Amino acid sequence: MANKRDLKKDINYVLGDIIEAVYVWELSNPGKDTKKSETIIDEAINVFDDLIVKVNDRSVENKKAHFKSINQELEKKGRALIDKINKL
Repeated sequence: MANKRDLKKDINYVLGDIIEAVYVWELSNPGKDTKKSETIIDEAINVFDDLIVKVNDRSVENKKAHFKSINQELEKKGRALIDKINKL
């Protein structure tokens, strides 16, 4: 089980790397429209905000199961964002 601090770091690193990948794509493709890439960045920020709110929820009874579900959600949503980047 990850503790709260490690889980927050994982969320920050994963979504930060995804945003960085979008910026790299934008720099390497200057002639292409960036509306889709900006949408991916906005979605990554929304996922970050949503997951941090869930991590900070203190009303959870079983923290281990709660953090595990957040970690799984991070993986699922992170992979979906990476797939969107690859389709650009």
